[in-house]
Amino acid sequence: MTDSTRDPEDDIEGGKMPLLDHLVELRTRLIYSAVAFIVCFFIGYALAEPIFQFLVDPLAHITEGQEGRRMIFTALHEAFFTYIKVGFFFAACLSFPIISMQLWLFIAPGLYANEKKAFLPFLLATPVLFTLGAAMVYFIVIPLAWQFFISFETPGGDGNLPLVLEPKVDQYLSLVMRLIFAFGVAFELPVLLVLLAKVGIVSVEGLRAKRKYAIVIAFVAAAILTPPDVISQVLLAVPIIVLYEISILCAVFIEKKRDEDAEAVEDDG
Repeated sequence: MTDSTRDPEDDIEGGKMPLLDHLVELRTRLIYSAVAFIVCFFIGYALAEPIFQFLVDPLAHITEGQEGRRMIFTALHEAFFTYIKVGFFFAACLSFPIISMQLWLFIAPGLYANEKKAFLPFLLATPVLFTLGAAMVYFIVIPLAWQFFISFETPGGDGNLPLVLEPKVDQYLSLVMRLIFAFGVAFELPVLLVLLAKVGIVSVEGLRAKRKYAIVIAFVAAAILTPPDVISQVLLAVPIIVLYEISILCAVFIEKKRDEDAEAVEDDG
């Protein structure tokens, strides 16, 4: 027996699709995503030197005017593979919106119109929040952390050897990439929690009850994902806690909207 009261806009636009057509569509989207990543990789490798200099700029700014400052590589292949990593890092960042769009184009035909409206804002918010996290790393965390690490240098004298920082190019890039990844993923916390609240997996009461555990987990995650200094750990843990509180506020709005819709349905009935 069919439901004649269903809104036509709630129907799946593409209708049912055979399994083979799903597989063909998935292959097409994967090919487009792979091509986008490969093209972005070659662009990133071609621009590897200016991109790397951009990432080194915070350290160069701190040591500006100091003679003898340099970065080193101790293996013949180290600089080459560092540029390869830069290319992959650039490709991952630049191709992410394209890959996300391909993912959306694959799953969108199987969603109802109201599900599309609910899911699309989360898809759009993901790269924005990741970019905000990466920007915080570059403009705030890295300058403070680098200043902290350089403070351990000693001039030497009186029979003591000087202690001078000479960072290796691959280790520097790995550290920067880890920081950007850690903060970018951490800034996705509202997207994850709000999406879980929207589908009913988590509730406002549950999020509030587990607040103390979230604070502990935030500091543990910061200790694992960031360098072993208090500055970068606090700068990651505090935003996670703030984002957790923002997620609770968003969950409150979602539950309130859900209750209002349920009351409206009961009144209509």
